[in-house]
Amino acid sequence: MGRKVRITKEMILEAAFELLDESGIGAVAIKAIAARLECSTQPVSWHFGSMQELKKELFHYAGMKLYGSLPDEMKGRNAVDAFFVSGVRYITNACDHPNVFRFVNVDDPMVTIGEAVNGEQSIFAYKFDDDAVRMLAEEYKVSPELIAEAVKDTVIYTHGLAVMMIYDNFRLPKEEACRMIYNMGMKMLQLIGIEPQGPSPWFSPWFSCQGQAFKIQFKL
Repeated sequence: MGRKVRITKEMILEAAFELLDESGIGAVAIKAIAARLECSTQPVSWHFGSMQELKKELFHYAGMKLYGSLPDEMKGRNAVDAFFVSGVRYITNACDHPNVFRFVNVDDPMVTIGEAVNGEQSIFAYKFDDDAVRMLAEEYKVSPELIAEAVKDTVIYTHGLAVMMIYDNFRLPKEEACRMIYNMGMKMLQLIGIEPQGPSPWFSPWFSCQGQAFKIQFKL
């Protein structure tokens, strides 16, 4: 008789994430997770106690899966490129993992989880992309407050674009959406006096921005 596999919290969250990714939050249930792990429902109940607790931890787990790599993706890049890392990651997640993106970035946690997992603070009071703000302020000697406003405006535009793509069934190609956030971000930066020297060498494929065609080298 083979040795029993110990079911860990990480294994349960990963199974729940897979179900979420495949079919949406409605598919995440104790019996479905147990079936995915080929175990009884007991380990799931023991680790989390309730579906509300499981979904609350899944919310943070899924957020890390979508965005946890951002600091590493920013390393070694210039400030302007770092500014666009999170935006392109955001669009990519919406396109490649729409069910997870909805759960983390669109749906009301009071409905999907039963709790305001992000607290009572307004989302508009958050500091968006602190690392990019700091890098831009240091490189271009522009007020961090001005940069933070430009970053916030770009984040709002990017979120709106991602949500519209979901409801439009992704008829807008991912590459076109990335071009759009690049154009908008560059306009926001120029309004506060940041003028990068030449186009970013980071994106791809060829497209036109501000009347000049150039190759953008970026892994989507």
